[in-house]
Amino acid sequence: MKNLLSLWICCLIFLIPTVAWTDEPKNEKNQHESVEKSFITDHTVNIDGKEVPYIAKAGTMVLRKEDQSPTAKIFYTAYTKRNMSSVKDRPITFVFNGGPGSASVWLHLGLLGPKRVDSQVDGEMLRPPGRLVENEFSLLDKTDLVFIDPVSTGYSRAAEGGKPNQFHGFRGDIESVGKFIRLYVTRNQRWLSPKFVLGESYGTTRAAALSTELQEKHGMYLNGVLLVSSVLQFQTIRFHNGNDLPYQLFFPSYTATAYYHKALDKSLLEMPIEKVLKQSEHFTVHELAPALLLGDSLKKEKFDLLVSRASKLSGLSQKFIRDARLRIHASEFMKELLRKKDKTVGRLDSRFTGKDKRRYGTRYEYDPSNYQIHGPFSAAINHYLRAELKFQSDLPYEVLSSRVHPWNYDEFTNKYVDVAENLRRSMNINPYLKVYIASGYYDLATPYFATDYTFRSMGLGDQVRKNVKTFYYPAGHMMYIHRPSLKKQKSDISEFMDWALKAEKQ
Repeated sequence: MKNLLSLWICCLIFLIPTVAWTDEPKNEKNQHESVEKSFITDHTVNIDGKEVPYIAKAGTMVLRKEDQSPTAKIFYTAYTKRNMSSVKDRPITFVFNGGPGSASVWLHLGLLGPKRVDSQVDGEMLRPPGRLVENEFSLLDKTDLVFIDPVSTGYSRAAEGGKPNQFHGFRGDIESVGKFIRLYVTRNQRWLSPKFVLGESYGTTRAAALSTELQEKHGMYLNGVLLVSSVLQFQTIRFHNGNDLPYQLFFPSYTATAYYHKALDKSLLEMPIEKVLKQSEHFTVHELAPALLLGDSLKKEKFDLLVSRASKLSGLSQKFIRDARLRIHASEFMKELLRKKDKTVGRLDSRFTGKDKRRYGTRYEYDPSNYQIHGPFSAAINHYLRAELKFQSDLPYEVLSSRVHPWNYDEFTNKYVDVAENLRRSMNINPYLKVYIASGYYDLATPYFATDYTFRSMGLGDQVRKNVKTFYYPAGHMMYIHRPSLKKQKSDISEFMDWALKAEKQ
């Protein structure tokens, strides 16, 4: 009877092979801090009509000092294609969002992972609690994926008794994420795999800095850096007194927003948006920028003409632009454009609209594009990690964490954050390094023309500049919540990776 019971238990275990829990040996003094927990599950996903089998691993990795004392636990979700002939030939991509303070949920369940939040109806709120569906546009057919939640985001935390703020800054963040990538690559024997890093928003700042950190500190040369809604030079987006760059670089995005909401002249609305934006870009470079440089010395006749032109291309009244002295702050634009309709427009995605308590004022109460997509993504990740990936934790999953603030930019005291030079240096040293840039027309957080300006002014040189490919999408900061843009972005990234992995230098 005892033997039959043992046999029954063995069979029961054998019949549940898709979920495995692993744990490192509990031989440290502080077991709570040193234990790494991970759950492994087996799946398939249909991508472009083909079944792709894969293994998902949701777990934590402990970062340690050289004396082996723990400093932090990093939560990650990794997807590895099953039945590969050689793991070293398979590309691997490390993915993170921005914030600072954001978990990787947006890129994970919006663009790249094998499951996604069902796509948004154009410019409308995702209905809560949302719906999780198979992602037929996942990148898992091209590359293995590792989604990283930096310290204090997702389930990642500093070690007990440690100082979380050591990770809440530019340098601490780069070092900890870089250490995680090195450790993951080493433990999983992926040093000979082609490697990419993909970041969004502040994640692009992190990605550019990591290209140098990994290359020069760890000897890890990347094949590609993918930048989604990029900000490498913070001077391009900070509306500070004496800094006229944002007033120029945001203007074409004002035009795009007004075009979407049909706030422009009929003659412009009858044209494709790309042609309208070319007009706006030309106005910005050849008329607005010189006018801001001239300041109060600009002649009245010229000023009046520019006010009229800016009004036509932005959808704002001449009085508003005149009172602003041609310097239109993004927050003021979001409040003003649809004021007569008692609406505001979104910052992350200006296709979305909201309604403030009061019509008057110069700033909106909230960003409708942020709040209208946050709920469904939060519900999806909290369900998915526990119900489908079997990761068990009662910690709150920090989608957008306030724990990281204030963020430490000490390395850039008395100057704007600028990692464009990091990326330029990495590209010059590694002539095989390719860069993908994705920008949304309706992004009023990291506008596309600011990204264009950054890469025009980096001093890459003609040969290195050939290693950069830029793509534009008729959506916002998270362009992939727009289904047509999601489909196009999958195609663009796939073609970019194929190009980046060609043997010859471009």
